[in-house]
Amino acid sequence: MTRVRVTAPRAGARGGAALPVARSAADSREAAEESDAGQVFVRSLIRSQLRLGLVVAGGFLLILLGFRLMLGLVPGLAASKIAGLPFDWVLLGAGIYPVIGLGAWLYVRTAARNEARYRELAGDK
Repeated sequence: MTRVRVTAPRAGARGGAALPVARSAADSREAAEESDAGQVFVRSLIRSQLRLGLVVAGGFLLILLGFRLMLGLVPGLAASKIAGLPFDWVLLGAGIYPVIGLGAWLYVRTAARNEARYRELAGDK
């Protein structure tokens, strides 16, 4: 078997006739992002998504801290059992995981709303 070297065409090489390219919605979005107003919209979207991520992560950390404080400050709570299971396991299964699911659902819903607002402002309806 012989080795074959594959390279990109040279910039000055002429291949064939150039085909006309239709402008898609992505091309118009890129053109809008290159304008001053488009750059403002993109920065605004990035800031809103970052703020949303920080709020969701901060809220989750506060809930985790609250559960940990509750287990540490209330004597005997960590040693108690519910239906034969340790309380801290029940707290994780019935308290933390539903909160994670709810937080993820709210995050996705709000992020989609932020992006829809951006598309509306950018003119991609």
